Amino acid sequence: MQLVIGNKNYSSWSLRPWLGLKVAGIEFEERLHNLYAEHAREERLQWSPTGKVPVLLDDDLTIWETIAIAEYIAERFPLAQLWPQDPIARALARTVCAEMHAGFAALRTACPMDVRSRHAFELTPEVAADVARIVALWADCRERYGIASSEGEFLFGHFTWADAFFAPVVTRFVSYGIEVPTEAQLYMQTVLALPAMQEWIAAAELEAWTAP
Repeated sequence: MQLVIGNKNYSSWSLRPWLGLKVAGIEFEERLHNLYAEHAREERLQWSPTGKVPVLLDDDLTIWETIAIAEYIAERFPLAQLWPQDPIARALARTVCAEMHAGFAALRTACPMDVRSRHAFELTPEVAADVARIVALWADCRERYGIASSEGEFLFGHFTWADAFFAPVVTRFVSYGIEVPTEAQLYMQTVLALPAMQEWIAAAELEAWTAP
């Protein structure tokens, strides 16, 4: 099984399935691709019909959307418990992943993932609204299923795909100095303390590739 990913400094969507696989201890081959190299899109088209990453390659199967990759991995490796076991919690976890997948356009546009850099940034009303929604979502999940229920520090107690999907947001808040309430800071520290997350950040900091 191979996972094709983009630059670790910039590719937020690549981080999500990579982190889930790593935390779950699932073996895979990483294929790192420079998104900004000459003819990069043509190279990506050999793996994905959309010319985008990440892409999961498993024998003759190709999966080129992150949510689909997450579902496939969860079904193939159920003991990893990358979704909550409780059906109501699982439905909510899928919902927040879908919201992340489709939403928060203002934050994504104004604050692209840039792990190794620190930027001075003044919140616009649109970005502030996205940040407020994310903080509220984190608090709601953790109050229901995480620390308030003594299940653990993550959104649904133990690490799930929901945490993987919001991990790039955590890096954005750090890179752009976005202030969040104390409880949100504690959650961010939990994500950043993951050994797999530290591995990704260290690789991003050493990466020689840069965006135009």
